[in-house]
Amino acid sequence: MGLSVGNIAIDMPVLLAPMAGITDLPFRRLAARFGVGLVVSEMVASQDMVQATRAARARAEIEGDMAASAVQIAGREARWMAEAARILADRGARIIDINMGCPAKKVTSGWSGSALMREPEHALRLIEAVVKAVAVPVTVKMRLGWDSLTAPALAAQAEGAGAAMITVHGRTRAQFYKGAADWAAIRRVKQAVRIPVVANGDVTDAASAARALALSGADAVMVGRGARGGPWVCAQIAAGLAGRAYVAPGVAARLALLLEHHEAILSFYGRDPGVRVARKHLSWALERVPGGQPIRDAVVRLEAPEAVRAALIEGFDALGLARAA
Repeated sequence: MGLSVGNIAIDMPVLLAPMAGITDLPFRRLAARFGVGLVVSEMVASQDMVQATRAARARAEIEGDMAASAVQIAGREARWMAEAARILADRGARIIDINMGCPAKKVTSGWSGSALMREPEHALRLIEAVVKAVAVPVTVKMRLGWDSLTAPALAAQAEGAGAAMITVHGRTRAQFYKGAADWAAIRRVKQAVRIPVVANGDVTDAASAARALALSGADAVMVGRGARGGPWVCAQIAAGLAGRAYVAPGVAARLALLLEHHEAILSFYGRDPGVRVARKHLSWALERVPGGQPIRDAVVRLEAPEAVRAALIEGFDALGLARAA
């Protein structure tokens, strides 16, 4: 079961969602290595990208040999969105994704993200500008609407403007992350367009993915918070959907994975910023380790990278896990 996004073939119907502070390049590399249909960068503010701020460049960092990858941009001015898309495509982005779904107040107060769903004509002009600016496929991620179901109409307009795929989070902006994602409502979007539709929201395992696909009629699912601390989760879900057994990394293998991820974060961000970024990734990962809470409690208090590595090794050793075959 696969799908095509413009001229790009996606061979796995499980995608990794763009998540601020989570889907940076080190995490995307790990997810891609385990297997995932598509990885999407953290949201990048288009004007910041054009003006080349350090933070924007880091969020948009592209791995040259990571074929199944996209960069997500946000904004409300066509000139910045188009120019950011051009810069990213020139740097090797294979897909440009437009954020029309972020519910965060700091984003919507600037009339970006899901606030654009309140201005469909303006949203359409942004999509048209980005599509005209680049030769790579352009996709759009949205919510069901601001406070009512408007996604089907916007998705149809986006398709008409040249969008190659639509991802829908099954909540309105008014819901934020409260309640359950309404996968059945996404079916209305699927019925409104011919391009691929991806269902997002509350997909955490193969069972929830299968139910999301069945209720929405979508072509794929996108996993967000359910993948925190587990870069193998998308591959595990895809295997389950295909009826294949999947053995997640054992606890001994997870120690090696944690040490590798920790080092990659420090290398990418630099020592001091990397320590802060690594802390949350290690915390999420250790929540997945049976008996890992004491290790988590120890490492989140440490500053020196050497001390963090030692605490990880000692903690796993104390559990009798580091030496497990």
